Amino acid sequence: MFYVYILFSVVADRYYIGQTSNLEQRLERHNKGENRYTKFGIPWNLVYKEGFETRAEAMDREKKLKSSKNREYLRRVIHTSRNELKGN
Repeated sequence: MFYVYILFSVVADRYYIGQTSNLEQRLERHNKGENRYTKFGIPWNLVYKEGFETRAEAMDREKKLKSSKNREYLRRVIHTSRNELKGN
């Protein structure tokens, strides 16, 4: 399984979008400062994840999310996914 994820940093007031096959390990690496793009926003919180069967599907979704460059769009994606999890 491959995942597309969105992290949020309160410290940096930024979102970070990525994809991985090991979500727990990847989040740990972000919060240890092992990624140059996220090392200045620690701590990062997982606010969204979406699973895919193939890396290609995950990479396509990651590219779509990154291409939006629109915080409001990301907030809607996150909010929609939370409501779906709650059954709303």
